[in-house]
Amino acid sequence: MIAALREHPLLRLLRALARPIDPALALVLALLMTYAVVVMASASPERLGSQILHISLALAGAWIVAFIPAQRLLSLAPILYVAGVALLVMVMLFGVSAKGGQRWLDIGVTRIQPSELMKIAMPMMLAWFFQKREGHIGWREFFAAILLLAVPVGMIARQPDMGTSVLVAAAGIYVCFFAGLSWKLIVPAIMAGIAGIAIFVAFGDSMCQPDVSWRPIMRDYQKQRVCTLRDPYLDPLGDGFHTIQSTIAIGSGGLTGKGWMQGTQTHLDFLPEHHTDFIFAVLSEEFGFAGALALLALYAALLLRGFYIAAMATTLGARLLAGAMTMIFFTYVFVNVGMVSGILPVVGVPLPFVSYGGTALVTLSLGVGILMSIHNNRRVERE
Repeated sequence: MIAALREHPLLRLLRALARPIDPALALVLALLMTYAVVVMASASPERLGSQILHISLALAGAWIVAFIPAQRLLSLAPILYVAGVALLVMVMLFGVSAKGGQRWLDIGVTRIQPSELMKIAMPMMLAWFFQKREGHIGWREFFAAILLLAVPVGMIARQPDMGTSVLVAAAGIYVCFFAGLSWKLIVPAIMAGIAGIAIFVAFGDSMCQPDVSWRPIMRDYQKQRVCTLRDPYLDPLGDGFHTIQSTIAIGSGGLTGKGWMQGTQTHLDFLPEHHTDFIFAVLSEEFGFAGALALLALYAALLLRGFYIAAMATTLGARLLAGAMTMIFFTYVFVNVGMVSGILPVVGVPLPFVSYGGTALVTLSLGVGILMSIHNNRRVERE
């Protein structure tokens, strides 16, 4: 009877639908999105319905991508890359301006931000490229990869959207690193960054004077963000306001927090963008250090599972793509938490799977779907 029950058409359908799903990734994703719903109910209850809709679309997207074989996904990379670049050109020509940048396309029923597509298309394109050149990867291939990376990154930076351009650049650089980019190139870049930070720390006072311009390195508002990072109280009611209020919210949460829906910084409207980029401050104020640490533990579990899938992948392209997608998740978390905590400039990067918004949530969930596809591909080959 039990054997007959196992062969019931409904159970067979459920097993088929669940086949590409990695239980560990699915559990972590479900817990992260539970965090999103709980915190959004406090931070912005009027947006809760929209966020649940976004979550539903994101989960559906991840599930669909998980069904597609990894090599088929990689074969689509050139099409996605060309489409993404074409959409970025359309943004330059016909884009909608808002919040100081021209980053969106109005397609009638909604607005889309094509730069988000490049966060997935870029690592896929480079993983496909290096897989095609497997066994013959040298300086010419890395030079070509940098050119492929520079085109969309330059277009996104021009919008201007520094946060997204950094994320897309990081996605491409991760693929190059995992493909074997020489430390002889990496170490000088790291040393140059350290030297730049040291110079800024030593001479920041003179560099941040109002009459000093950083062009063409940075626009004035970008310079102001960097200088505000050094001392947010230089402009406490302007550019420094976000950082001051977010650090107050995080610190006031203490060990266990003020309680759900009891965050004063949020509910008295002191904390700007509390439902999007600064939602980590809301969480920290209401659930304290314990709640923030639990969230970071979930992110750590996501990263560990992603690296395991990358290590076990059976093809070069799959390894590069899985490793890069995992590092993208890390970069999102590092930049957002650093920004909200006041150790990085405010660049407008959402907290993965928790911040309000559809485009970023769907994009990152597609990344989880890609990891599931790569893991499922290995399981199918083993069977």
